[in-house]
Amino acid sequence: MTVLQWCLIFAGASLLWFPRLRYAAVGVLGLGYAVAYANGQIDFRAGIAVLLLAVAAYGMTSDRAPPFRILGHLLFVALAAALFLHWLPGFHNPRVVEPQRLTPDALPFSMYLNLDKPLIGFCLLLAWPYIQLRKPPRVWLGAGIIADGAAIVVCIIAAFLLGFGTWAPKWPEWGWLWVVNNLLLVTVAEEALFRGYVQSALARLLATRPLGEWIAVGLTAGLFGLAHFAGGWPLMLLAGIAGVGYGAAYRYGGLQASVLAHFGLNLVHFGLLTYPMLAR
Repeated sequence: MTVLQWCLIFAGASLLWFPRLRYAAVGVLGLGYAVAYANGQIDFRAGIAVLLLAVAAYGMTSDRAPPFRILGHLLFVALAAALFLHWLPGFHNPRVVEPQRLTPDALPFSMYLNLDKPLIGFCLLLAWPYIQLRKPPRVWLGAGIIADGAAIVVCIIAAFLLGFGTWAPKWPEWGWLWVVNNLLLVTVAEEALFRGYVQSALARLLATRPLGEWIAVGLTAGLFGLAHFAGGWPLMLLAGIAGVGYGAAYRYGGLQASVLAHFGLNLVHFGLLTYPMLAR
């Protein structure tokens, strides 16, 4: 583990489970990105993205006139999409796992330590006041486990029917690195964006409508599926189905529950099924 990885892990874990350490997390996060700059893994253009995220966060959470808040939200959505899809310059994400087939019938898999995408989650956990982080452990654990179990069963059946994957137990020697990266960087960033930001915003907009919160769950799950367009329509469909489970977990247990459900399904996929998918 490098200094950069430890810094990102500490920041992600602190902001999600130990909000009282938010100021320490910000300091450690700054240290991590300073190390990344010194190592050539980011350049000055990444600082522009961070500055624009700060401007967007200020605009969408301030008490200014509605037009300023709208502009803040529009800027954040544009930045989040670009960071999610790795479109912004200045980030040279290091590859920590070289391309390889985890099973003979699978597509090659490689893994990067993304330095752009986690910024979405860090920004929201620091600045977005509507993320549900105050549920007691027994609540978010229960909601997360139930949603995770349901999502696993439905998605495994769907994956087999779609020819997306099959039973393939394995555990590579770098599996622990995948666990840490997927839990504290990938999953937290995605759940903070889709459930903590999009679903919570839609739920507030639809609060007066019948079943408004569940409509928000469905719409967010659809967007989550579309965000996986690079994997083709089977992955989009599976992600959308899983997104309903994650949304339900968030509805009842907050962000910790949706992260638990999301990571649990990812872990089953990685360890027990074809990963990332069957070669066609």
